[in-house]
Amino acid sequence: MEELTNKERMQIPRQKMPEQDPEKRKKNFKEVNLGFTEELAIKEAMRCLQCPKPVCISGCPVDIKIDEFIGLIAQGDFLGAAAKLKEDNALPAICGRVCPQEEQCEIKCVIGKKNDPVAIGRLERFAADYEREHTGIRKPEIKAKTGKKVAIVGSGPAGLSCAGDLAKMGHDVTVFEALHELGGVLVYGIPEFRLPKEIVRIEIESLKDIGVEFKTNSVIGFSDTIDELLENEYDAAFIGVGAGLPNFMRIPGENMIGVYSANEFLTRVNLMKAYKFPEYDTPVLNCKDKNVAVFGGGNTAMDAVRISKRLGAKNSYIIYRRSEVEMPARIEEVHHAKEEGIEFIMLTNPLEFIGDEEDWLKAVKLQKMELGEPDDSGRRRPIPIEGSEYVMDLDMTVIAIGNGSNPIIQKTTPDMEYNKWGNIVVDEETMKTSKKGVFAGGDIVTGGATVILAMGAGRVATKAIDEYIMNSSEW
Repeated sequence: MEELTNKERMQIPRQKMPEQDPEKRKKNFKEVNLGFTEELAIKEAMRCLQCPKPVCISGCPVDIKIDEFIGLIAQGDFLGAAAKLKEDNALPAICGRVCPQEEQCEIKCVIGKKNDPVAIGRLERFAADYEREHTGIRKPEIKAKTGKKVAIVGSGPAGLSCAGDLAKMGHDVTVFEALHELGGVLVYGIPEFRLPKEIVRIEIESLKDIGVEFKTNSVIGFSDTIDELLENEYDAAFIGVGAGLPNFMRIPGENMIGVYSANEFLTRVNLMKAYKFPEYDTPVLNCKDKNVAVFGGGNTAMDAVRISKRLGAKNSYIIYRRSEVEMPARIEEVHHAKEEGIEFIMLTNPLEFIGDEEDWLKAVKLQKMELGEPDDSGRRRPIPIEGSEYVMDLDMTVIAIGNGSNPIIQKTTPDMEYNKWGNIVVDEETMKTSKKGVFAGGDIVTGGATVILAMGAGRVATKAIDEYIMNSSEW
C-alpha cells in the first residue's frame, strides 16, 4: 500500500462508479451500476484511514471486518479481500449491490464527518465480483461432520446466510423453498437491473458446493409442518420465510383489472421473466405508451416504477402521500429513477380507482395532502386538504405500500408465539422462538426490512442453533 498521511487520504475524492447512460438503460434490463475498475477500487480503498477502532463495523449487521478487507484492496490483494469478506458475509456480491450502506456502515465512517464517506458497499461488490470473475467462488474451510441436521424454511437472505454458516460448522443443512427457483426476495423482488439473477444463482451454487441441500416447491405448512420436520428428521429448524403478504390501501376499485400488488407485478417480471414475453409465457399488462403509477415511497416502489419505464410506459409516476424527505427509498434509487424520467408526485393520496364498464382501470381520483405532526414512525403525518381532489388518467397501477406476514406458518404451527401482525416473536439475542428447537429471522420477525438485516438475523441464529443442537440438554 502506498504510504499516505491521513490528510492526503482525506484529499482523495470519493470515486464515481461507472454506470449505464440513463437514456440507454431505461430501455433495457441490464445492470445500471457497472462496478469499479481495479484502478478505481484501489484509489477508493486508499481513502480509508484504517482507524485503530473502526466504528464503521458497528453499523454492519453481519460485522464484516471492513477496515481489513479495504486495506487488502488498497494493497491490490483483491482475492484476499474477498476471502476476508466471506469470513462474515456469505453473499458479498449481493450485499454490495442492494444493501443501504449509506444508512449503516458508511454513515459511521470517520471521513464522512467532513467529506464523502468511503464507498464501503461498492468496494465489497468489487472484491466479490473480482473473485467470481477470476477464480470462481472458492470453497471455504468446512469443519468435520457433526451428524446434526437442520431444516431451513425459506431460501431468502436470512435462510441462505444461516444455511451457509451452519454448513461450514459441519452440520447437515436442508433448505426448503416454496417457489420453483431459489433465492426468495433476491429473485422475485429485486429487478435484474439492480441485481442480476446470475449472481444469485452462482452464490447459491457455492452453498451447494459446501453441502447445503435445497428442495424447491416445498411449502412448509402444507407439504410438511414445522412439527413434522422436527419429529421426523431434523434436530432444529430456522424459519426465514419473509413477509410475502401484500398490503393494500382498501379503497374503492382496488380489484379492477390493471391494479397490481407489488408482489405480483415484481414476481411476474423478475422471477417469471414477463419482460421477455412471449419468450417466457407469463405476461403483465402492456405498458407501452400507457400511463402507469406506483403508489409508495420505498425501494420496492422504485423498482416497480423503473420497470414500467423499461416496459415502454409513456408516463411513469411515483405517487406518495408524504414529501420526498420522508421517502424510505435509498437516495441512489430515487436519483436513478429521476434520471430515467420517472415523475414524482408528492403529498398526494389516492381516494378511488375508476374503471370502464368492464372494470378496466382508466383513472384514479387523488387528493392533495399536507404534513402534520410526526406519527409513530417519526415521519410527519399526512393530512388531507379539503377540496383538493382531482382525477388523473391511468392505465395501470402498482400498490407498493409494504407487506405482512404469510399466515401459513401461523396456521400450521399455532403453539408458537406471534405478535399482533402475525410476525414470529423471538429472543433477539438468539433468534430463538417460544417453540423448542425452532429459531426465526428476517422479515417474518421484523416485518419488511433489508437484505443485510435479514442476513444478520441468520448469522445470530446460526450461533444459537449450533449451541442448541450440540448441547441440547443445557437448553
